Amino acid sequence: MGGIARVDLARELNLTRAAVTSIIQDLSKAGLVREVGSQPSGRKPVVLEINPNFGKVIGIDLGATHMTLIVANYAGQVIREVETPLEINDGPQVCLTHVIRQVRQTLHDLGVPLSEVKAVGMGVPGPVVSEKGMVSSPPIMPNWDHFPIRDYMAEQLGVPVTLGNDAELGALGEWAYGAGRGEKVLAYIKVGTGIGAGLLIDGKIFHGATGTAGEIGHIVIDRKGPKCTCGNYGCLEAFAGGRAIARRAQDFVRKNQRSRLAEIQPVEAIRAKDVIAAARRGDLPAQQIIKEVGYAVGSALSSLVNLFNPSMIVVGGQVSQCGDLFLEPMRKAVDEKSLRVAADHVCIAAAYLGRRSSGIGAVVEALTIALHQFADDNE
Repeated sequence: MGGIARVDLARELNLTRAAVTSIIQDLSKAGLVREVGSQPSGRKPVVLEINPNFGKVIGIDLGATHMTLIVANYAGQVIREVETPLEINDGPQVCLTHVIRQVRQTLHDLGVPLSEVKAVGMGVPGPVVSEKGMVSSPPIMPNWDHFPIRDYMAEQLGVPVTLGNDAELGALGEWAYGAGRGEKVLAYIKVGTGIGAGLLIDGKIFHGATGTAGEIGHIVIDRKGPKCTCGNYGCLEAFAGGRAIARRAQDFVRKNQRSRLAEIQPVEAIRAKDVIAAARRGDLPAQQIIKEVGYAVGSALSSLVNLFNPSMIVVGGQVSQCGDLFLEPMRKAVDEKSLRVAADHVCIAAAYLGRRSSGIGAVVEALTIALHQFADDNE
């Protein structure tokens, strides 16, 4: 994380240099801000930065089948990253007990006391009611509906906790440290077991009135299509989510053995990750599935492009590992089906942070809440 001179800070905050100097003196005395030398040009004013050693924060990303835990310092630098299997279907008590155990074990391994952790950011694969810190009617999180996730975690760990949707945190992570760095209007699309979008305007997550903004996976693209986990028929997620990709591959193998996927037995054991791996190795049927999925996602994105008019769409989740094999059909659909003025000004790219996008976004949220807590405590 780069430093900033007082004069530049005053300009960014629209404050006088005297006001900035007074604030910096207080922050330096508290140990939150430190001087790190001078800029390489001009009169070489002293450069300031957040003291990375002021404390630690934790980012947690819960997926349908995994959990990622990131411990970072106040500069957002990753100290330790751990990924473990987790079945979201097991419900909140089982899953959160596992998460808390992993937090304590990781801190123990690092020799970091829990008292050094200032905040925890957490992402989940469902629509989040932000002010209540819980999910509402989450399609792929059975038994989690209205469970007080944020308050439960805060009580167990004794630190402030913030809860967000995983796609929204993916958008934040890519905006702060990844492919969408500094973009004014950014959309992040996560294509995993479920499909969701995170929308950022001027660096702020747009949640919508009830926290369900960005649920692009439940746009109906064919009412005669398969039943979705949300109860509707023909949703994008039912055509292009992880389970749909696996189902397409299983159906193909049952009818035609000319694929490396036929080596996986029983056929029901084929998963989306197998299709992705086969496609990357050149398996033509697997590649065709990925192309069709890319076009389906792009068709839904065309509506998002018209409505939201983003300057950039960052695509994450496991399918994005296929690169242009997945992205080109998506771009083609957006180009064909979006308004020309919007389509011509949107860049579609793979997530720079890969699988870490949501976890890093959770770290950014944790840092934000930690700094707000510091400000409140020192008013």
